[in-house]
Amino acid sequence: MTWTFPGWDPVLLDLPDWLPFDLRWYGLTYIIGFLCAQWILVRLARAGFLPVKPEVAPDIIFYCIIGVMLGGRTGYALFYDQSLLNPLEFAQVWKGGLAFHGGLTGVAIACWLFVRRHKIGWGRVADSCSLAVCPGIFAVRFANFINGELFGRKTTADTFGAMQFPSDIAARREFALPHVDMRTGELCQQVAFGHRTFDSVREQLPAKDLDGHTINWDLVAGRLDWEAVRTKVDAAGELVVPYRHPSQLYEGIGEGLLLGIVLLIVYRMTRNRPLAPGWYTAIFLLGYAGVRFSLETIRKPDAQFFADGGDGTVLFGMTMGQTLSALMVLGALLIFVWPKLRGQPAPGGDSGGSETS
Repeated sequence: MTWTFPGWDPVLLDLPDWLPFDLRWYGLTYIIGFLCAQWILVRLARAGFLPVKPEVAPDIIFYCIIGVMLGGRTGYALFYDQSLLNPLEFAQVWKGGLAFHGGLTGVAIACWLFVRRHKIGWGRVADSCSLAVCPGIFAVRFANFINGELFGRKTTADTFGAMQFPSDIAARREFALPHVDMRTGELCQQVAFGHRTFDSVREQLPAKDLDGHTINWDLVAGRLDWEAVRTKVDAAGELVVPYRHPSQLYEGIGEGLLLGIVLLIVYRMTRNRPLAPGWYTAIFLLGYAGVRFSLETIRKPDAQFFADGGDGTVLFGMTMGQTLSALMVLGALLIFVWPKLRGQPAPGGDSGGSETS
């Protein structure tokens, strides 16, 4: 059963030209995620699970916003796109390019700074953040879908959920767009999907491409037809634009919705006798790593890992996502065994919000 990619505009609201960015679904989902996390953290503080006053709990979000943005951007630059190490490119976070594992590292550092300031134990703060993060993961993955990024590997038309993406390199070849900026490409996609007319966007299109060449927009407009592109077949009778797994949706459901439900159930079942500090974090790490590691088998690896004859893997036959998820598993195991490594007994199940060291 195939699905049809909706081709929604990644920009929710066009802002004045003198601003360097627009209001995008991608940015909005981060705001939604942080607001949901703040609501959850305040409730956990009121319940005594998070060992700070409810009015202090939102401060964690301030730390985490900085951690997510700096960590996520740094992780993406280091692991996926080294061109972002250019400070001018690095700062343009509104264009996307945040890595989850980098953001997770940034949040870990942010939590460490928070607990140092308030002189409380790290375990329950980390647990609370783990219980609060899943709605944001769910939202951001759907923004990835709207952007048409992080789609899956090729599959057949009879695969449940299979769809064709206009951001597929094969589709881009058919559109044959000039070398233009991201927003110009998105406007052209809106025309191709019939969501806008070419005349309605013509004034927003540049006269020259990024290489300084004059663009013949009348010629380009004739190629902006998604229906024609997605149904085109090659000499062998195969579709030029292949069907792919919508892996963004799979990840949103698995890493965000289902993992969030599991953590909620665990929390409610242990509310009267909480697990040891850090254990909810370990469950989150194991759950996310398991879902991500599995879905990497159908998620298309980033293009740079196919360069120079590469097969998309980076270590022991694992993709970058699988490699970083394996490190999450090691982190979870370390949480479980750390007290024993230090020669201390594991904290009892009744150590709830009173942890102070």
